[in-house]
Amino acid sequence: MIKNLIAALDAADDMPEAVRLRTASYDLLHAGPGSSIVDVGCGTGRAVAELAGRGVHATGVDPNEQMIAVARDRAPEADFRIASAEALPLPDASVNGYRADKVFHELPDPAKALAEARRVLTPGGRIVLLGQDWDTFVIDSDTPSLTRTIVHARADLVTSPRAARRYRNLLLDAGFHDVRSEVRTGVFTDASLSPLLTGLAEAARTTGAITAAQADAWIADQHARAATDRLYLALPIFITSATAP
Repeated sequence: MIKNLIAALDAADDMPEAVRLRTASYDLLHAGPGSSIVDVGCGTGRAVAELAGRGVHATGVDPNEQMIAVARDRAPEADFRIASAEALPLPDASVNGYRADKVFHELPDPAKALAEARRVLTPGGRIVLLGQDWDTFVIDSDTPSLTRTIVHARADLVTSPRAARRYRNLLLDAGFHDVRSEVRTGVFTDASLSPLLTGLAEAARTTGAITAAQADAWIADQHARAATDRLYLALPIFITSATAP
């Protein structure tokens, strides 16, 4: 199971849009030689390795022991630690930058994580949050009402599905300033996203929001679209940056 997840994450990280998003986050963090940045929810450590390549002292933090084990295997010289976003293993005012990519929608209390971010950031330190809003998957389909049901049913399984649209207000409420937000939309039209679409429908079926027959028909339609170059998925990614007081 974990191997399949890591393979899927690696494939997603290799996509050109994902590379551009990571680079944008590093620029917003002012990541340069000698700076120190914590990557929260680092997974297998792709961002940590890339930041280290910029001369940054990067620390990767993730609560999943298996992910950290893979990260350490891939980048033995890097600093990886097992910990949650709400309890970072770092001293007060010890890093210049805080990065969290596709993390806050998994947190039951995003405000608590931002209080911890404030604690570890130096005055004037930078924070960047990235992630998708789980209610805003845009999928072309012959059955738009069913598609809406599938998307919303999947979103309801996420701990904080609309955290991304709240990044700006969360940061303001936490006392950060110079808060800036943008949305970059990835457009996907090939079969590589078919497993993701299948997962959406299967998740909706497990909740009882749709029937097995509806799930099968919707999945078949999406696979047919992929096979005839008619698949269309637009996925907005919210990027919000701010400065610690």
